[in-house]
Amino acid sequence: MYNYGLVGNCNISALISNTGSIDWLCLPRPDSEPIFGRILDEEGGAFSIIAPDGTEPQSRQHYIENTNILVTELHLKNGDAFKITDFCPRFEQHGRMFRPLSLFRIVDPIKGTPKIQVKCKPIAGWSKEAAPPARGNSHLRFDIRGEQLRLTTNMPLTYLSEETSFQLTEKLYFALTWNAPIEGDLPQISENFLFQTEHYWRMWVKHCSIPSLFQRETVRSALTLKLHCFEDTGAILAALTTSLPEEIGGQRNWDYRYCWLRDSYFVLTAFHRLGHFEEMEGFIKFLLNIAHKHESSRDRLAPVYTLSQELPLPEIIHPNWAGFKNSPPVRIKNQAAEHIQNDVYGEMILTLAPVFFDERFYHLRTKDHESLLENLAHLSVKSIGQPDAGLWELREGWQEHTFTNLMSWAGLERLKRIQKLGYLKNLKINLHNECERAEAAIDRALKDGIFRNSPNDASVDASLALFSILNYPQTEAILKTLAKISEELRTDKDTKSFYYRYIRSDDFGNPKSAFVICSFWMAQALARSGQVEEAKSILNQTLRAANHLGLYSEHFSTRDNMQMGNFPQAYSHVGLINSAFAVSPPWSDVL
Repeated sequence: MYNYGLVGNCNISALISNTGSIDWLCLPRPDSEPIFGRILDEEGGAFSIIAPDGTEPQSRQHYIENTNILVTELHLKNGDAFKITDFCPRFEQHGRMFRPLSLFRIVDPIKGTPKIQVKCKPIAGWSKEAAPPARGNSHLRFDIRGEQLRLTTNMPLTYLSEETSFQLTEKLYFALTWNAPIEGDLPQISENFLFQTEHYWRMWVKHCSIPSLFQRETVRSALTLKLHCFEDTGAILAALTTSLPEEIGGQRNWDYRYCWLRDSYFVLTAFHRLGHFEEMEGFIKFLLNIAHKHESSRDRLAPVYTLSQELPLPEIIHPNWAGFKNSPPVRIKNQAAEHIQNDVYGEMILTLAPVFFDERFYHLRTKDHESLLENLAHLSVKSIGQPDAGLWELREGWQEHTFTNLMSWAGLERLKRIQKLGYLKNLKINLHNECERAEAAIDRALKDGIFRNSPNDASVDASLALFSILNYPQTEAILKTLAKISEELRTDKDTKSFYYRYIRSDDFGNPKSAFVICSFWMAQALARSGQVEEAKSILNQTLRAANHLGLYSEHFSTRDNMQMGNFPQAYSHVGLINSAFAVSPPWSDVL
């Protein structure tokens, strides 16, 4: 399992190991070059607080309840112990959200006088060159790519700069900041920021709608999802890491620190269920900006964009990085931006549909939104029956995909209902006819009463569980398809809890591990189809794919209980939230 916790503030994010080492932090953006990257290479830089004798302390790690504040307790062999509290400040201040490019650490002795050693060794980025420190009055300054990283602290700078071990007898405070000095009393600022950040997260959770079952898991997933929102532009990241391998020793290592339009739809569906809508408004603004920016080439949208609306190209391999557990390649950017993935148009319509169905979004019903829907309608119509890379982003062998046709149908069906509400009056498309054409394309892949991956590919695909979730009107075929997915794609024939995406060979061979969201899709689909007890069983068993903090990766190996792929994965946490709502009885039946 990934022995890491995530902290962040919707502006920056970091992974902190269960021994208290910051092993992943990119600045000034989550898709920037790393300043701490030890998760991908022992020489990749880290900020660690360790026992100087080199022994591994016993560790306990937990979040302060209902927050994104991480506490790591380290118990040394001699019985002494200390704890590290890590957080990125986030709270309202002066009428706006305060989310600085900073991470705070508070180190507190909890038993005895533990002897510790502090090492802060940032790197300049993918070059992996060490960033040399310059000593100030109460800080170390590191010049990195023409900007400044500052580590302000109340510990002796001599001990910090020379990595000298010392006895921890009082609280230590560290503020890691980018291009911003700490003005004022560091302990007072740190404690104040901690108090306000804890209050902010608890109030945010307090205003969540949650299901009656799997409440703790839903809250943790909601908090994790929130950290995948890059609030500055409204983009939503698929993950906050790159190149964590889907298979140790394989080639499926990808950079997911970007905004996949498809992923954003699923994330926003979860936020809608949770009753948080600011993320939807932020993403819609992001999408409108993309549409306006690329309106000169309105033939299609790319499936993925950077946080600043650019294409993450070209894909690059850094051969000087060893990779997670010595499993290269380490890649940045993503060649998927060159793909044609036609399902994204239907998903974008589904993203915008609540604006017109939900009266709480009345203020968003503008001509710009209608114009965007009209363009997406044309692109959906154009996509029916056409070959593409599909949602699994095949790099070779593009073909017509049933999932793409399903998403085109779902988008057009919602548009038909939106038009009946009096909108889209200028749309020059017969939506009834186009929905029927999409259904006919879907039906071409119906063999033996089961939906297949393509009219020309009779294999089964886990994404077809979404037929039930999207209310496609063929109940019998949907039930048979769910049964076929369960029969053919489960990774362990003795249980029904984990599933491959597919078992056909792709660009890199056959998948060897379960794709976590497939379990949640199956649970949600079965619940929607009336098989609630079976859905609960799948959901209960899937919980073992989480690490000690309740965080999920993209993939999970049932053979050795190993998390794989990028971590944490927004997709997986979305799946948990949506399936938890699907299997839960209404609160009126509980209270």
